[in-house]
Amino acid sequence: MTMPTDKTEAASTSSARNKPPDPRADTPEFHGDTGTPRGLSKKWAHSPTRLPSIIVGVVIAAVAGLSFWYLLRPQPLLVQGEVDATRLDIAARVDGRVGEVPVERGQNVAAGAVLVRIDNPETIAQNQQSLAARIVAEAQLANIKVGTRAEVIAQRKAELERAQASVVLAQKTYDRISQLAAHGNAPIAQLDQVTDSLHESQRAVDQAKSAYDQAVNGYTKEEHEIAQANVGKAIADIKAVQATLDQMVVYAPVASQVYQRNVEPGEYVSPGVPLVTLIDLNDMWVHFDLREDLVKTIKVGDRFDVRIPALGDRRITVEVKLIATKGEYASWRATRATGDFDLRTFSIRAYPVDKVPELRPGMSAYLDWRARE
Repeated sequence: MTMPTDKTEAASTSSARNKPPDPRADTPEFHGDTGTPRGLSKKWAHSPTRLPSIIVGVVIAAVAGLSFWYLLRPQPLLVQGEVDATRLDIAARVDGRVGEVPVERGQNVAAGAVLVRIDNPETIAQNQQSLAARIVAEAQLANIKVGTRAEVIAQRKAELERAQASVVLAQKTYDRISQLAAHGNAPIAQLDQVTDSLHESQRAVDQAKSAYDQAVNGYTKEEHEIAQANVGKAIADIKAVQATLDQMVVYAPVASQVYQRNVEPGEYVSPGVPLVTLIDLNDMWVHFDLREDLVKTIKVGDRFDVRIPALGDRRITVEVKLIATKGEYASWRATRATGDFDLRTFSIRAYPVDKVPELRPGMSAYLDWRARE
């Protein structure tokens, strides 16, 4: 019985001798196969259940904080405006067909540049008639200034002398017949006839003398004034036609840019119809339409920055120069039947403080109203 025991102990002793030593065997803090410290084993047993709760709590607190901040922060009030400029609608006073339009849309033109040429033969003919009427009026005035011709005066004098001779003859005939009739040697009818002839001769002398005096004295002061007025009227007619004729060529009034061509060569146009629309790039502003409850915080001379999206959100400084009310049609209507009221709309013009060459009419402009205040 003792022999198996010895063999078993010998085998156990040999196995223990050949097994590598455990480095944790001499360390009292570790125990078991897991290698967990004895003092921390209970704490680490509960940590996997507390970590998710901490993360959830942090997330809930963050969401709540962001929600309160979003609800309590002031909302931005963006006001949208538009860049605008002075526009010129160029029209003509004469009708006709468009002969030439030497400009293109978007082209920069100088003051006095030709925009449109119009063909109108009737106006040209009318101008020629006015020139001829002036020549006639001036000739009549010159004739009056010269006075009566010497030949006319001599003719009138001869007619007067002829009339005076007729009177002498008629007077002698009347005297003879009168004496004969007084003695009963001539009929009364013959006496009446020679009496009438004498009276006619005397009236003829008066007429001839008036004609002779008129020839000698020449034209009257009133006739001179009438002739002078006819010349002035002819000159005025020429200027009126020339003014219309000048409209056959339409020029640019100021240095500007061609915004739109409204006609093409060959089209028939009437007086007053816009032919070309120009914009003055040297006179641009930003236009805003504001409710009257916002206008109370702004005045002429205020400056603020606006954002231009078309220029890469570039900010430019503008100055208010005009605050004007708009019509009733532009009012902000109340959305509720009670407890609210209509608000008028005001037009605001703000001009750039510094010149911005890239700025063009039609670009949008945004203003943060609360940030301005």
